[in-house]
Amino acid sequence: MTRPNIIYIVSDDLGYADLGCYGGRPAGFGAVSPNIDALAAGGLKLTEGYSNSPVCSPTRFAMATMRYQYRLRGALDEPINSRSKGSATLGLPPEMPTLPSLLKEAGYRTALIGKWHLGYPPHFGPLRSGYEEFFGIMAGGVDYFTHCSSSGDHDLYINDETHKEVGYLTDVFSNKAVEHVKARAAEARDGTPFFLSLHYTAPHWPWETRDDAHVAPEVAANLFHVDGGNVEAYRRMIHHMDEGIGWITSALREEGLLENTLIVFTSDNGGERFSDNWPLVGGKMDLTEGGIRVPWIAHWPAVIPAGSVSGQHSLTMDWSATMLELGGGHAHPDYPQDGVSLAAVLRDPSHRFERPMHWRMNHRGQRALREGDWKYLMVDGHEYLFNIASDARERANLAKREPQRLDAMRERWLAWNATMPPIPADATVSLGYGAKDMPAR
Repeated sequence: MTRPNIIYIVSDDLGYADLGCYGGRPAGFGAVSPNIDALAAGGLKLTEGYSNSPVCSPTRFAMATMRYQYRLRGALDEPINSRSKGSATLGLPPEMPTLPSLLKEAGYRTALIGKWHLGYPPHFGPLRSGYEEFFGIMAGGVDYFTHCSSSGDHDLYINDETHKEVGYLTDVFSNKAVEHVKARAAEARDGTPFFLSLHYTAPHWPWETRDDAHVAPEVAANLFHVDGGNVEAYRRMIHHMDEGIGWITSALREEGLLENTLIVFTSDNGGERFSDNWPLVGGKMDLTEGGIRVPWIAHWPAVIPAGSVSGQHSLTMDWSATMLELGGGHAHPDYPQDGVSLAAVLRDPSHRFERPMHWRMNHRGQRALREGDWKYLMVDGHEYLFNIASDARERANLAKREPQRLDAMRERWLAWNATMPPIPADATVSLGYGAKDMPAR
């Protein structure tokens, strides 16, 4: 089998049930995600896949390194914010092997279009971590029209240089991805595959559709946009991203590359204000299911049977490890992977294996462990035990009914946590808004 081209599409703050293929309802304008739904119908949909963190930059550290993000100081800020600009510690160290750097060593052409959020130049950046090309933003979020970050800085780059471009950011990223596919097509047909990370900011705040350029001046001083947005605008933002993914799929088909291109789609964490996480509880910043269970779709016609569905447990770093294996790359011996390849699941979606998954958050002192059907959870000092297979909504706390299981899972979490660096006192938690702005979900 020829090594596949790989397109790693990551949405931003997308809820578990925001897509039609995960039970999302049509919007007033119609189907929200027909192109993403088509990828799921033509490939594999995971029903119990997870993000490495319920907040953006920590997940991205794991996605890049294929290791638990807690091993790196930059990932212990929840998340990195614009005040880290100029920091030599809050970012992805250039000496750290990454998925793009290891695929590049294996002969892939590598590029990132979209959101980086793993530290600022001159100490950090995509070109220092394995990408040959970069077009996108360094910050965690920007205005969709001015492309300015929450600090007011213009934050659109080509490689290491700031770049001015007119356009709605989601469409700009989609169009750049189409251009990249076409530019790499001849090489890909001749046997040099490409790895494209396409990391959208959609549907992250501010709540701006293509028709909302007039909103940009209103939110310039506070991109959290706590006094705006609604469900319909939010779903339109997802739809704009979905349209772009359709353009990319069409370009692959036109270039004869769709059959042997692995497209993986996910979200960096659970949904935020206007998202639909049903039936899950919680969202971004929470280790309840709504904060970490996310869509995972893989489309690769040459290998993955159409219409496949799997309940295999997985984390973000597992998908990155999968891409590395399929691309013929190998982990650096000094940086062993925590991620586990899912290649066998792609080839045979009925294949299952045990995959314990651990999380921790400085925010609210959260900890979680998922093992099989069971989940150990602690929030604000309160411990919970849930059978997720029968109670995905985490409403029936079985801690008192099954104290031995609770004790055993707590001990396994503590043993795992002892292998990770402690959270330093200067690690920050950036919430942006709270109960004073809107009632708790």
